[in-house]
Amino acid sequence: MDYFCEQVQQKDVGRRMQVGQELLEYLGDPARSPDLEQDQQRLDKVIDELTAWVNSSNFKVALLGLDVLGAFVDRLSGRFKPYIGTVLLALIDRMGDAKDQVREQAQNLILKLMCETAPPMYIWERLAVGFKHKNYRSREGVCLCLVATLNIYGAQPLILSKLVPHLCIAFGDSNSQVRDAAILAIVEVYRHVGEKVRIDLTKRGIPPGR
Repeated sequence: MDYFCEQVQQKDVGRRMQVGQELLEYLGDPARSPDLEQDQQRLDKVIDELTAWVNSSNFKVALLGLDVLGAFVDRLSGRFKPYIGTVLLALIDRMGDAKDQVREQAQNLILKLMCETAPPMYIWERLAVGFKHKNYRSREGVCLCLVATLNIYGAQPLILSKLVPHLCIAFGDSNSQVRDAAILAIVEVYRHVGEKVRIDLTKRGIPPGR
């Protein structure tokens, strides 16, 4: 881990690609990585640096950063929870990426966090800021992530009354893709909870025709 703590700080793309692969192999073999959690500060530093990889303008580095963080989630499970706040902000940004693959991987890692690290609503309480993101693709991505969450977990683990108001605001978004994604999400909510949503929308001043 001392070696990786030093190497993940490299800025050279080729070096990052090499170190990322080494880290994946290291994390994939528990027998090789008994010192993973020996030094908390060192682990914090590695996760912080990998989060910076995710924010890289080089899409290959960003994808590798997402892969390696996913491997950390697999290894640490619930012990990854302290890093959720920091990592989620980077993932919301990446859901606004120009490349489909990066957007998809970012959403997959968010869903993995719900599965392995913390309950879905814990994640959503921190993910909801994405509904107001300056990048329209990120706003669209958060709506689509809600659709995926409902498909996997249903409505029960979520407090939908906290999320529906964000969708109502997104109905009036300046971007048509965001508006479409918000409608898609509300249809998914309706599929799970029925008429309660229609009543809620009426109370929020959404026109009946809409």
